[in-house]
Amino acid sequence: MTQRLTLAIAKGRILRQTLPLLAMAGIVPREDVSSTRKLVIPTSDAGVDLMIVRASDVPVFVQHGAADGGVTGSDVLMEHGYDGLYDPLDLGIGRCRLMVAAPVGANQTGRTVKVATKYVKSARRYYAAAGVQAEIIKLSGAMELAPLCGLADQIVDLVETGSTLRANGLEPLEHIADISSRFIVNQASMKTKHAITKALIVKLATACIELNDAA
Repeated sequence: MTQRLTLAIAKGRILRQTLPLLAMAGIVPREDVSSTRKLVIPTSDAGVDLMIVRASDVPVFVQHGAADGGVTGSDVLMEHGYDGLYDPLDLGIGRCRLMVAAPVGANQTGRTVKVATKYVKSARRYYAAAGVQAEIIKLSGAMELAPLCGLADQIVDLVETGSTLRANGLEPLEHIADISSRFIVNQASMKTKHAITKALIVKLATACIELNDAA
């Protein structure tokens, strides 16, 4: 029986930037991923299916074997952890930075800092390592609003160009981590489907090199 791979891909920008890499590896969705209602999408490679899911759900599907592999940001992996996962390939797309930001010129010393973020675990690790007492407030979005309305003193969020920070009177303070999209693999699939999984990793790595050279 022919082995098959199911790949979970994060929605949005990661999906848009991953599709060209998959195409260079001979994997093209047979339906328009932006309009199809199918939850599992067949591709031009008869041995590969795609699932398009929320970024935070990608490592969950892969960890528990519902998907053999997937693509999501390293920021998501920092929060989720790597239990049951291999992280063999940095795709070099979706690059940005996880940073601390605050209102321009604000006094940030001498007290407990209130921090708004959806990256709770990463923020706790960062402030603990820095020896700063921080109250972490979990938000799911609109992080820049938190300091403006007095909910938080600082935020921990992804920064690409910094334009959104500047537009809201914020400035970056500290760099926590460089972020990019990663191809992850279920540990069991790496063993039971080693040949086809390894072949896909090689194809994607080659595609990354070719795209970088073209750029």
